[in-house]
Formats: sequence, C-alpha cells, structure tokens
Amino acid sequence: MLIVTSHIPAAELDGRPFAEITLEADERRLRRRVLHLPGGEEILVDFPAALTLGDGDALRLGDGRLVGIRAASEALYEVTGRDGAHLLRLAWHIGNRHQPAQIEDGRLLLRRDPVIRDMLTGLGATIRDVEAAFSPEHGAYHGHGHGSDDHALHYRR
Repeated sequence: MLIVTSHIPAAELDGRPFAEITLEADERRLRRRVLHLPGGEEILVDFPAALTLGDGDALRLGDGRLVGIRAASEALYEVTGRDGAHLLRLAWHIGNRHQPAQIEDGRLLLRRDPVIRDMLTGLGATIRDVEAAFSPEHGAYHGHGHGSDDHALHYRR
C-alpha cells in the first residue's frame, strides 16, 4: 500500500498527477482513510488532523508521485431568493437546521432533502435541481481544537 506524505492545495501544485480520484464532499473530508486509485492500487491517508481536500488539490505519495483530487458531481438544490435580503433569510434558515451549504453570489447550493425543500418553498425560495461539485462552507469552528486561544487564532487567517 502506498502512503500519502502530504496534501498540496491546488494553488501550490508543482507537478502533474499520475492518477486522479473523484470524491464527493463528505469523502473529501478525511483524516485517516484508505483510498482506491482507478488502477486498483490503494493509498493510505493518515494526517495528524482532519482536513478537507478541494477540487484540484493533490496528495503526495511516499515515492514522490502525485494523486489528483476531483470533486464529484452531486445531486443538489440551487436555491435563489427574490433579492439579496431574502436569500440571506433563506441562508439563515438553512444554517439553523445545520444543513451544509455552498454560498455563491446570488445562490446557495445544498444537498437534496425533501423536508428542506418544502421548508424553503414555504419561505418563497426558488429551487432548481442541479448536478454540480459541492464545496460547502465549513462553519466557524471547523478544523481546529478547542483550547482557550483557538477561536481567536481561527479568525486571524
């Protein structure tokens, strides 16, 4: 089994991957996991802390080769509102129900859920079924510990 030695964000990629893995949003959030390459090889990801892989990122293997990460197309809702203030209210209701959402200019993307669809329709949202890569927001406390200074450090980025 090949061992992953590091994660390389897409903006810092310094080579061409020899293989690519397509993963859904939940699968791209990992700490320790075995992933299967298209050719059947297995790679072990074992990071000290969980992280989220982005579309276009890469994993460097112990032998120096790169494995590219692609975001899979997922069944989503595209949610729009009458105006910006309405869209903000819709986003608040989605967040209040702890639903992961991708926030874009003029629209929200979220996983299909008939209960959430009914709620949003009742609030006057326009909802369209789409297939797209999903990269939801992580939230204020994502990806760090809970020591006394962690919250202040998180917001310095």
